[in-house]
Amino acid sequence: MKSLALFLLMVALASPLAAKQHTIAFGKAMTVKWFTGPSEDKPRDIHIRGLYIDSKLREFVLGEAHDVTGEAFVVRRAFRVNDQLPGEGVPKWKWQRDGWLMVDRQSGHIASLKLPEFDPFYSAASWYRDYVAYCGVSDDGEKLYAVVAQIGRKKAVVKKELGAAHGGAEPDSECPAPEWQRQPARVTFHPLGSAPVTFDVRGSLGEIAPSQEAPEKEEN
Repeated sequence: MKSLALFLLMVALASPLAAKQHTIAFGKAMTVKWFTGPSEDKPRDIHIRGLYIDSKLREFVLGEAHDVTGEAFVVRRAFRVNDQLPGEGVPKWKWQRDGWLMVDRQSGHIASLKLPEFDPFYSAASWYRDYVAYCGVSDDGEKLYAVVAQIGRKKAVVKKELGAAHGGAEPDSECPAPEWQRQPARVTFHPLGSAPVTFDVRGSLGEIAPSQEAPEKEEN
């Protein structure tokens, strides 16, 4: 957790209002349409909430927040993009999913987390402490990776190629959110069409977990 503590300290020092206690609250959940598919013509319901700092709307978010420490939490961002073409007189706003935000409760500062190979359409994230695990996709959309990132570190703790990305039309379709366990800290990925792969996570290092061999049967 040293990297997280350093990250929070830098955020606090960078904010002139760090000594002031801020009020952070979520607004009422709203259902909006998110259009997917090759032609973005398949509507899906997503539930978003406003994120308010001192009663001022700062962001829209979706899903549940994850408390990293007592002072900071992470939550996924949602935003609207204008789909208006040149010559069209009226803006056409469409909702999109984005990456993850980190919110400092003491300073009220909001930071966008830069997660390696995270894809807003395909990557389903799973958090444990200050680690996040997800299936990432290369910039060219060709390769799929098992990724474990840690807040405050630029380099991924785990980045293992899992093969070719499928590029399906369904969100979160490359693999579901990975599964965590503790003692030892261990995460399992279930990529589409491939065998599960498990990694042990120790500090800033990650390695493939030793295989669990079935015990030999005793001969009578």
